[in-house]
Amino acid sequence: MPINTFARIAAFALALIATPALSAEIIDSAGRKVEIETPAKRVIVGEARQIHVIAALEGEKTFDTIVGWRDDLVKKDPDTYAAYIDRFPQIAKLPLFGYIPQGDFSLESAIALSPDVITLNLEVEKTAKESGFEEKAAAAGIKVVYLDFRLNPDKNSENSIRTLGQIFGAEKRAEEFIAYRRAQIALVTDKLASIKDVKRPKVFIERAPGISGENNCCRTFGPVNFGAMVEQAGGHNIASDVFKTTFGDLNPEQLVVSDPDHVIVTGSNWAAESDINQFVPVGRGADMTLARERLAKLMTRTPFPGLKAVKNGDVHAVWHQFYGAPYEFFPIQQFAKWFHPELFADMDPEKNFEDFHQRFLPVTYKPGYFASLEKGSN
Repeated sequence: MPINTFARIAAFALALIATPALSAEIIDSAGRKVEIETPAKRVIVGEARQIHVIAALEGEKTFDTIVGWRDDLVKKDPDTYAAYIDRFPQIAKLPLFGYIPQGDFSLESAIALSPDVITLNLEVEKTAKESGFEEKAAAAGIKVVYLDFRLNPDKNSENSIRTLGQIFGAEKRAEEFIAYRRAQIALVTDKLASIKDVKRPKVFIERAPGISGENNCCRTFGPVNFGAMVEQAGGHNIASDVFKTTFGDLNPEQLVVSDPDHVIVTGSNWAAESDINQFVPVGRGADMTLARERLAKLMTRTPFPGLKAVKNGDVHAVWHQFYGAPYEFFPIQQFAKWFHPELFADMDPEKNFEDFHQRFLPVTYKPGYFASLEKGSN
């Protein structure tokens, strides 16, 4: 090889080595400006249920750059965990981390994995700051990024999807996911908007009954999260009349006075952490017979037997994990069919969610995300 040709190749190689990695400035869900190198090479997923989004962006490469994750998927959503471990057996060896507000997230163990980025849910921000987690991570050269699909999803979901797209180098896929999600929600909201004076049934949606304690009523959602899904589906969330926070409690007397047309409870497979096991175990591949038995039993609590919805059999369960993943188009569509069965008679939410799996996810679809009592069963 001529010397001048060799010199040019060597100079080009040196230039490549000297070129800095691509960087991007993002504004996370906490409003913080964070500069990250993209795509990140090593990521700790500080809320494992963020995998619902990451998998939609990365597909077969979902776990290529994930070096650790929180233990919440194993404990709170074992059916989804089983689906992913079946598809990606290597994730059984991924290091697990605890929950920062409970003090069982080992930052020292995280630092030992040399991550570029740790993604956290927005609700842990206060604890992460006050405990020094943010400061110590920064000192170790680790970027902390806050995401939010739970506290205020209407405001933060799309930005959080885009942020994950940047972190994983999947910006185009993120925009495709956002467009798909918008279009699926619009199938409901556009039709409702075209109908003059839509009659909105009153809806009470109870958060995670039967998971712990004495199983009393009535933890619920304000005008965001599941409360917003009820409204988008053409219902009226009665708790929005009482408080404006993401979560809150109605007292039984308020529920009796409101006398909702529909009652919906959220449920999941919480066998790993429930102390009373009276929850409704809906979710991927759920046992519908057991789910309906549990749902019927929950309706024997005070004050449910006297409610219009229970007497009429308009009682349902929805997979709780929709409250933390931007898959809300699916429950919105199903809620719309419950609230306005004639208007949405031609809509098939199950088929649409199966289509979403085929187009975006590396795991197969299995039904089981909803359950309803039969009319007249009460």
